Amino acid sequence: MKEEYGYCRISTPKQNIDRQELNILEVYPTAHIIKEVYTVTKTTDRKEWNKLYKLVKQESAAGKEVIIIFDSVSRMLRNADERFTLYEELFNLGIDLVFLKEPHINTDTYKKALESNIQMTGTNVDFILEGINKYLLSLAKEQIRISFEQAEKDRERIFNIIL
Repeated sequence: MKEEYGYCRISTPKQNIDRQELNILEVYPTAHIIKEVYTVTKTTDRKEWNKLYKLVKQESAAGKEVIIIFDSVSRMLRNADERFTLYEELFNLGIDLVFLKEPHINTDTYKKALESNIQMTGTNVDFILEGINKYLLSLAKEQIRISFEQAEKDRERIFNIIL
């Protein structure tokens, strides 16, 4: 059985954290909900995230299956590069990530891209097949990065409207 954690975060009083929680619990009714309210700009200042991050790393190291659910990719981190680095780190630790509004970047999609390698033939054609496999993996990474960058642009646009 997987340990399920839903991470909800809002950064301004105008946002509603309840919607995120309801969205997560609708799909993952047994998820433990972690709430981060009115976060500041630094990721290191997110106390609840830091606790969750430490916990899931320990659980994963102990052999438990762990999943973190976000309502949207924008709730993960603010910076696209930081998101991608964290995504890869958690993926490499065996921690599943689910983004309800962006399912195309869930870690299971990334896993499928890694597993869908074209089988080698033992001939010179393998040089081409290896290139195709690398391209498919690169394409999956690029789709994830684009989603993270778009979420960052959306956040900046909304932040500028509020100001």
